[in-house]
Amino acid sequence: MTTTTDSPVQSIPAYPATDFRVRDGANLGDAISHLDEVVLDDIYMMEPGAARKRLALATLGDGSFRVDDSSELGRPGATLHLDCALQFMTPDAGTAEALILVETDSEGLVADTYVMPLARFEPKIGYRLVGAERDSARRKFAEVACVSFSRGTRITMATGAQVPIEALKVGDRVLTRDDGAQEIRWIGHSTVRAAGAFAPIVITAGTLSNEGDLVVSPEHRLFVYQRSDMIGAGRPDLLVKARHLVNGESIFVLQGGYVDYFQILFDRHHIIYAEGIAAESMLVDPRTRPALPDDLLDRIGSVLPGHDRHGARGFDVQKALLDRPDAIALLRRASLH
Repeated sequence: MTTTTDSPVQSIPAYPATDFRVRDGANLGDAISHLDEVVLDDIYMMEPGAARKRLALATLGDGSFRVDDSSELGRPGATLHLDCALQFMTPDAGTAEALILVETDSEGLVADTYVMPLARFEPKIGYRLVGAERDSARRKFAEVACVSFSRGTRITMATGAQVPIEALKVGDRVLTRDDGAQEIRWIGHSTVRAAGAFAPIVITAGTLSNEGDLVVSPEHRLFVYQRSDMIGAGRPDLLVKARHLVNGESIFVLQGGYVDYFQILFDRHHIIYAEGIAAESMLVDPRTRPALPDDLLDRIGSVLPGHDRHGARGFDVQKALLDRPDAIALLRRASLH
């Protein structure tokens, strides 16, 4: 299995549609499906024993996707379509959202359907379908992929000062690992429920030689330069997703309440310093582009081609290399020795 890649492949945790079935309603017994087939007020339950698997997507230039060879779900090479966003009411009158992705065959017919939860779903609990739409799906999918820092995160400026991210302004100069001082082009901000795909990852102080707790979005990639290749990645410069480092102790998922997320955009993708940890800035690619405001795209569209994933600093490490109890200690030692 390939363990690193410099191609635009992104992995998302997803369920086969058969893991979600209607337990009461018009489509009784049926698996969850695409927009044209779901019926509002149907009550879905997640099957006991349902387990998320890795759906690896190769993002194409036109914003469409295909199933990558490394995927656990789907048929390699098949076309994937982001079909719709579904909203459910939970038994406590809360809400939970999920995205539906559809795999098609060579004739364009539906071959398989996958569920990407944006909230936490539990087995044996009824979820009533209260909303289904196509328009917001791509934006929500993009928001999950946007790398975000939480409120209070201290960013290293060109002067060496440590400034909370919420105090930064467009035009401020931030220290980058490879290109010195760079001006901020845009700062995004959103407040979301800290659940499911948006639940932040906490890297406690000292775990990766960080000065304070670093709280970031699950997809945020941290940069590790290995002086010695202790985890067998085959490359010295690595980008590791925060969610792949979770061990439940020094690095954990913070569920519940709300989280303020901030995104920093430069003319190019950069590695900056947050709480002393080298971490990536926002990367604009076909998946994340819909998360940007239209007026921003109009103003800076000419610089966005520089945000090419092929030019990203470092190489993605697949979770398989990190599924070992000493992975975090190895990464920390590898960066020091």
